[in-house]
Amino acid sequence: MIEQIQGFNNNRILMLIKESIHACSLDLKGAVVLTEAATGAYVVTPIIAALAGAEQVFAITKSSRYGSFEKAVNYTMQIAEYAKVSKKINIQKYKKRKIIEQADIITNSGFIRPIDTKMVSWMKPTAVIPLMYEVWEFREKDIDIKACNERKIPVAGTNERHPAVNLFSFLGAMVIKLLVEAEISINNSRILLLCDNDFMPYIVYSLESKGAMVITKRNWSQKDIIDPMDAIIIALKPKDGFVLNNKCLRDIVYKNPGVLIFQFWGDVNRKLLLELGATVFPLKPAKKGHMGILPSAIGPQPIIQLQCGGLKVGELLWKSIKSGLTLEKSYKYLEKTGYGKRLTHNSNMTRMY
Repeated sequence: MIEQIQGFNNNRILMLIKESIHACSLDLKGAVVLTEAATGAYVVTPIIAALAGAEQVFAITKSSRYGSFEKAVNYTMQIAEYAKVSKKINIQKYKKRKIIEQADIITNSGFIRPIDTKMVSWMKPTAVIPLMYEVWEFREKDIDIKACNERKIPVAGTNERHPAVNLFSFLGAMVIKLLVEAEISINNSRILLLCDNDFMPYIVYSLESKGAMVITKRNWSQKDIIDPMDAIIIALKPKDGFVLNNKCLRDIVYKNPGVLIFQFWGDVNRKLLLELGATVFPLKPAKKGHMGILPSAIGPQPIIQLQCGGLKVGELLWKSIKSGLTLEKSYKYLEKTGYGKRLTHNSNMTRMY
């Protein structure tokens, strides 16, 4: 029996993939793609590449907290067989030199990272690296950018707000899922949203459309005097330490006794909050710098659209470099399409997923 993604039947998954490939006009004919094989919604990446016409797809996987090596292999190949692309997909446990030397598009996916100096040295001159997320989410430990620059290997992020990708449109649903799981009745609830980034309008729109009364602030000030809230959502851009200091946390809990605090994005001192008698959702903390809920938690569609968008960035860069365009002209062409943006040293180094 073929494993399914969160109750979606495989026919539905295949339909969503084909719709997203069509929306992005994704065409990988002739390309050799190196990506990951995974479980859950992220199983789709090698399937997307193969269905988009890639000549061959190498997929690296290993055992993780999400599933064993064997489960990832079986899951990927079962879906690939259903999609009739299994002959194109070659799953490996290690990033071997002979594989990297063949790859045209190398995704910055979990099991591919880190893309270090040695790995970059094995890449062909026309190889490209799509980040599979936006440039401002980049973490320096993911890729040796200096080595890529020295070899003129392009690295670019995905515009998650491109109409064909539209990942930000799922942010509200992710917040709502957290609130519902905590048994918050959204209609008529008073919700404080602490948000200092582009997430704000998407989250506010979704909450207000469900009847919530939303107050927004870009950060917490101890001078703030507000009526007690039913929920406080923290969606602050991660930094080296906590996004709110201990004085702010004490003030929040003092002014909002019994309030539920939701760590959507941005690291907080959970230990202190628990000592103060607060309840923090999700109950299991995310990894440092990551979101409290993944897009995959609301189904496979956000991941399908994101992965298609990331592979589209790879396609555009690869075809540009292969046609003889310079690195600079290839970046400009990519940015003109609206699908992605070059990674520069000015990019903010944070990561969501």
